[in-house]
Amino acid sequence: MYESLRGNARSQKALGLLFGIIFGFLLQKSGVTTYKVIINQLLLTDFTVLKVMMSAVVVGTVGIHFMHGKGMVNLHVRSGSFGSTIVGGLIFGVGFALLGYCPGTVAGAVGQGAMDALVGGVLGLTLGSWIYAVSYPKLAPFLDKGEFKHERLQDLFHLGTWAVIVPLIVLIIALFVGLEWLGL
Repeated sequence: MYESLRGNARSQKALGLLFGIIFGFLLQKSGVTTYKVIINQLLLTDFTVLKVMMSAVVVGTVGIHFMHGKGMVNLHVRSGSFGSTIVGGLIFGVGFALLGYCPGTVAGAVGQGAMDALVGGVLGLTLGSWIYAVSYPKLAPFLDKGEFKHERLQDLFHLGTWAVIVPLIVLIIALFVGLEWLGL
């Protein structure tokens, strides 16, 4: 079944659209597509965004590793570099600081009719992508500086997958509970 899905571009696009709609719906329902919630996260007065992200990490980590263990997906851990991380972080940070949305929340906010996300977000994503593409030849030498391995935590610590994932999930749940207990 999974092999036939991998070879069927139309089904993959349909599943991508379906999961994109579900993702946008969940972002909207959690409130993270609202400018006020995002700004309050940055002001450390509302931790809704952090809680949603921690929930996504738990669900994604368990789901991906479970499916990998069943042979349903292949993991391809990519290498990176400090140069590309710095450039990407600056681009993301500037857009986030100027508009108060990240790319995912911009799409969700546009879907619920936020004009600032539609005009500023879509224009900003398009303009930012164009600037990056035009600047890429000059940025390319810097992007590869400080390369780091494509290593997972379990490889780094020489442990089994679930021996790393279970404590990580426990830690995330403890942080979540702690935030709730503090009323944040």
